[in-house]
Amino acid sequence: MTDSGIVIGADGRPRCFWGGGSPDYVVYHDDEWGRPVRGDDALFERLTLEAFQSGLSWITILRKRPAFRAAFAGFSIAKVAEFGEADAARLMADAGIVRNRMKVDAALHNARVAAGLPEGLSELLWSFAPPARPRPLDRAGVPAVTPESTALAKALKKRGFKFVGPTTAYALMQATGMVDDHLADCWVPVM
Repeated sequence: MTDSGIVIGADGRPRCFWGGGSPDYVVYHDDEWGRPVRGDDALFERLTLEAFQSGLSWITILRKRPAFRAAFAGFSIAKVAEFGEADAARLMADAGIVRNRMKVDAALHNARVAAGLPEGLSELLWSFAPPARPRPLDRAGVPAVTPESTALAKALKKRGFKFVGPTTAYALMQATGMVDDHLADCWVPVM
């Protein structure tokens, strides 16, 4: 790893400090992280997975994502909003996902809240995206929380969402391209 936090992959490409640790991370870093995501269901998936990641490593969630998608009806807000206690019990018995009752309950609750947003989840989330800024020069330049993520977390909580603190909100913003935190020397093109 360079002083700036760049790792050189087996393919010779420079990647962000976290993006070269495993083949799963390489694919996620290169093809998905930081790319703009729009659409209510797609953003509900990312919001839910970021909440499930809290306290765990992202690789755990990334590797369980196919099981999460199956368990949560493809993250269809309309479908998950209809899940009841039997579905919660089914999710808690599913070894393919993270079985944390508070997070499962929050996901079901958040689907119901998202289903009731007049403007839709995508419009709400993207309204907090900051103006484009230069990419960070090094690892130290990548924040964990920003004023925008703090404002987003407050707005989500005000509407009734759970498990959406400022750090989770910022991770969501990074993952969905609301901010571009690829390091300046990373090979991934600016979006």
